[in-house]
Formats: sequence, C-alpha cells, structure tokens
Amino acid sequence: MAKLAPGDLAQVLSKLPKQDDKNIVVGFDHADDAGVYRLDDDRYLVQTLDFFTPVADDPETYGRIAALNSINDVYAMGGVPITALSIVCFPQSGDFELLGDILSGGHRALMEENVAVIGGHSVDDKEIKIGYSITGIVESSKLITNAGARPGDRLVLTKPIGTGVINTAVKFGKASAEAEQAAIEAMTKSAREASKAMIGVGANSCTDITGFGLLGHAFELAGAGDVTLEIDSTSVPLLPDVLELIEAKMLTRGDRNNRNYVGSEIVFSDAVTPFMQSALFDPQTAGGLLISLPPENVQEFLQIIDNGVVIGQVKRRSEHLLEVS
Repeated sequence: MAKLAPGDLAQVLSKLPKQDDKNIVVGFDHADDAGVYRLDDDRYLVQTLDFFTPVADDPETYGRIAALNSINDVYAMGGVPITALSIVCFPQSGDFELLGDILSGGHRALMEENVAVIGGHSVDDKEIKIGYSITGIVESSKLITNAGARPGDRLVLTKPIGTGVINTAVKFGKASAEAEQAAIEAMTKSAREASKAMIGVGANSCTDITGFGLLGHAFELAGAGDVTLEIDSTSVPLLPDVLELIEAKMLTRGDRNNRNYVGSEIVFSDAVTPFMQSALFDPQTAGGLLISLPPENVQEFLQIIDNGVVIGQVKRRSEHLLEVS
C-alpha cells in the first residue's frame, strides 16, 4: 500500500490549527518518527502508529514485519516500547484462520520485544491492512530526535536498503529467492539493539528509514537540524539485485513522490546513476536507523552493531540540504 505523497501530506498538516500545549515535546509538525509528550520532568510518552498491506507471502512473517515496523519508530527516538494496540482491516468474507496467523506473527514479535498487546480495532475492508499503535517511554535525558545533527558528525545506517523495489518485484514474480529472503531478513530485524547502542555512545540525532526512503528521511533530518548532509552513495549498502530490478522498472509510486518531496534541496554528482538515485529514494518497510554520531564515537558504535555502515557526514548548512556523490 503506497503512502500519501509526503509533499501532499505536509501541505494538509500545515492547515491544522496550532496546539497550545506546553507538554508537547515533539508534535506532528516536526516530521519526526513519533510524537513525544511530557509526563513529568524525567519521563516522556512516545507514541506512533503504522499499518500497511501485505509485504510477505507468509502470514506470520507479514505480521512480524508490521509489528517491528511500528515499534522501530519508538526505538528511533531512544524510547522503550511498552504497549501496542492492533489495527486490522480485513474482509468479512475472508479466511479468518489467515488473519489469526498474521496477528500471531505480530503478537510473537511484540512479546519478544517485551511489548504488551492490550487491545485493538478491526474494520471490514476488501484490502488487508495490518499494523499497530505503539506507546513507549523515554527518559527525558535519553530522548533523541531528528533535529540534533551537528557539523562534523558521521552518518551511520544500520540496514541495507531496497525493500520497496524487491517487494514490488516479488508481486510481479521477478525477484530471485536470494533477494526476497534478504529483504525479509532486513524487515524482520528489530532496531532495539541499535537504539540501545546509539544512546550508550551519545548519538546526536536519529531517524527511522521507512516510506520516504533514505533520502526523504535524510532530508527531514537535515532540515530539522538546519545542516547539510553529505552522502557517499558508494557506501550505502544495497540488498541483492536492487539496481538490476530498478533497471527492469520494478519501482513504486514512492520513487516519484519522494523525489518531489525533496525537490530542489538535493544535488547529485555526475557519478550517481539514475538507478542508484532511485535506490536512494526507494520507500522502505521496517528500514534501518540513520544515526548522526560524533566522529570519536563511531567505532564504539560499529563494534556493538555489526551491520552498521558509515555513509556520510554532517556539515554546516550550505545551498542544499543534501549533497550526494
């Protein structure tokens, strides 16, 4: 299921009345991964919601991905998810054993993350959509937002990209077994350990790479921090066959939407091919964290997270928010 175009969504949200609540720490107007609300001086509430159509043939795997995709938003803020409410769109005439398998997969994934499922809501819908509303807690001293990147920081990505392209190829029977399995492994990997590690080493900023693609979310991080991100495309890890599948036109609508969202705030060097540009804009499901770290803390983080990759750095604000070579 394609998300609303980020540019269109931003236009709609800009028309909403301003909220005068001093306890809102991070609201929807911050383009961050989750909302944050002050409980007291030491603790904040972290809340998020996500749901989507099937991204895996196996129902339990689909449920697991839906659960992890939802809770990763809380991890991106440095929070600890504690409760979940399920969101179910399913046809009344459908196979309810199938629905049970999907929800079982999500339930098991959440239990493994010590998250309690305490309820939910369902509607009759011809198209299956499953997801979760997640509530978490974060200590005020450990909150990480997308607005803290500092010049000199290094940018670390914790998962390879390309799930959007591969999921599209699976639907058309064009994906190899290796690519499909690699995408599932990436989507079913929790961000819990990466979140703990970034807090431990003193990360300055973070964002979860999902529907707006690597460059869409990097654009938000750069804008929130009023900095420019330099990204080395040759360092960005890709899932198997991604460029070949892009060349075969296995693209989603998100490619165009995410390009329009970033607009003129990006400049590519001549070395970045059109296919690589599409990979960088590819919408992800349960993608990795993009973390901004002081350079002296990078090696410690990479020793903890064996799949982290340095893909660029932060510099003072220049003409463009993103510079990709």
